[in-house]
Formats: sequence, structure tokens, C-alpha cells
Amino acid sequence: MRAVDLRSDTVTRPTPEMRRAMAEAEVGDDVWGDDPTVIELEAETARVLGKEAAVYVPSGTMGNQASVRAHTRRGDEILLHRLAHVVMHEQGGVSALSGVQPKLLDGERGMLDVETLEAAWHDASDPHYARQSLVCVENTVGEAGGLVVPPERIRAIAGFARDHGMRLHMDGARIWNAAVALGRPPADLVREVDSVSVCFSKGLGAPVGSAVAGSAEVIAEVRRNRKLFGGGMRQAGIIAAGALHALRHHVERLADDHRNARRLAVGLSGAGRIEVDPAAVETNIVLARVPDGSAEALVGELGEAGVLAGWLDAHTVRFVTHLDSQEAAVDAALEAMAPLLR
Repeated sequence: MRAVDLRSDTVTRPTPEMRRAMAEAEVGDDVWGDDPTVIELEAETARVLGKEAAVYVPSGTMGNQASVRAHTRRGDEILLHRLAHVVMHEQGGVSALSGVQPKLLDGERGMLDVETLEAAWHDASDPHYARQSLVCVENTVGEAGGLVVPPERIRAIAGFARDHGMRLHMDGARIWNAAVALGRPPADLVREVDSVSVCFSKGLGAPVGSAVAGSAEVIAEVRRNRKLFGGGMRQAGIIAAGALHALRHHVERLADDHRNARRLAVGLSGAGRIEVDPAAVETNIVLARVPDGSAEALVGELGEAGVLAGWLDAHTVRFVTHLDSQEAAVDAALEAMAPLLR
């Protein structure tokens, strides 16, 4: 059979409608600020997220890093969960690019809470300590299995940040999944944050790109940082058109991915070699525990059987459903994996 690719929701191919939109896109020079499709994408992204402005960036990593730099000064300290993508999967960029030190915190389900933040705070009037200028949160929490952070928790964390003279950045690469899972507009989930990076090439299925949204002042600084980090693009309307199509047509259908993830989890829950809790699946990510610590080897075996998956550590295999892995693909994957998981 053709391989079922469940490594990530970044592996999707553009739909025919998306390809058509990209082929017919109006373009200009985005560095000069005159690409009409990029301008339209940025305006619509800002509107959907309830923010003053947005800027299109090549990747979520660039969006996060440009945001961190916009909110901090060299030598500052930022507070974030130890599982955050910003520190787990971005090559130490906060230190290399912005000269800040991350303070890594614990928290159940990959989420911060105000009590932990209060314990980590210190009075920067003492010259022995770094200034703490930024809190970073993530929604959904990828390393914890795509878990949704409730708006009430974000609101409480935002209050902490304001009370302590800090700003709040959200890595919202999968904020669309969180919004669909909660049945709430995306703007409701980011209302309290100073900046939010969002991804078009994960669940929404666009081939390239992310955006950062926030106040006009913050986004002006993020745009400068995009250029500094080599993210200035020319006729970017070709790829922005794919992102715009995804934003307009692929958000509500994320509910299909969530259903398929639960279908996959239920199908795997009776396996002997791994442990899966279907009740823990909130969006489109399924984490399978491998008790004997052979996750990497198991991923190799699954690949030979025609199912591509990822592994987070020796005890965890990750499956991600997406636009190109609908119900029939999930069923085919379950059938192919069954002999290996008994």
C-alpha cells in the first residue's frame, strides 16, 4: 500500500483549489511592502485574531524568534515551560539571536500556571538578577500531545505578566486546532497576549508560512526582525495565496482531523506493545507510550510496514492526523500496524 504519513501535519500537499489560487495570485515585492496578496493575508490574519496588525513570515520558528527579540533586550530572562517549542526545537535561538536566557519551568500537561510563575519571579531592582521581560506560552502544547490551554489560564498568565511589567507571547502554531476543539473564535484565545505566532503549514495545509499578530507597534518591530533574520521575501504572494486559501477554507475542517485522531487512538488502545489513552486526545496528535523503551526501533518497523510516525523519546511514539490522512487512511494504518503491535 502507499505509505500513510502520520509524522506531522506539515506533510500535506496543496489541494487543487489551493494550487489554483497560488498560480493566479497577484504579486509584488514584499520587502518594499507592495505585494497585494501578502497585504491581504496579513490584514485577514489580524482581523481573525482580533489584533491591530500582522506580518507574514517564512516559518513559525522565525515568527517566535522575531517576537522574542521584539519584546526583550540582551541579557533579559524569559519565562517558559521546559517543553516549549521555542526552546525544544529552535536551536537555542533565543540566546543566539536575542541574547536572552530562558528560565525553564515545570507544569502539568506542558502548561504554565501563575503559582509557578510567581515562584520564578524575582525583583530586577537587585543587580544580581537578569531583568525578566517576557513570558512565552504555547497553544496547543505539541510536546504534550496537542493539548488545549484553556482561555482562563491564558488570561491569568497575562495578568501575571502585566502586574510584573512583562509581556506575553504565544506560540500559536496550532491555535486553529485549539479554537475548533473549544468551539470558540481564535480571537477569544489570543485576546490577552501581546503577540501570537500562527502557522498556515501545519493543520491548515498550506505549503509555506506563518504569521505574527499583535499591536501595530509590536508588529513593526517584528517586521524589522524578520528582515534581520533573513526573512525578507520578494514575490511572496505566490505562497501567501496558499496560506490565505487555507485560512479561509481549512479551519473548520480541522474537526475532521480531531475525529480521525480519536479514531486512531481507539484503534490503538487495545494493542499490547504500546499504551494509548483515547481520552487524552484533544486535537490531532496521538501519543503512544512504549513501555520497553523501543520507540525509535518501533517507528522504523512501522515505516517498513507503510506507516510513517515520529518518536519524541525512547518511550513515546507520536502520530499526527491531517488534511491528507482521512478516515480511510487511518483505517489502513491501523490494519498495517496491527501485526506489529500485538
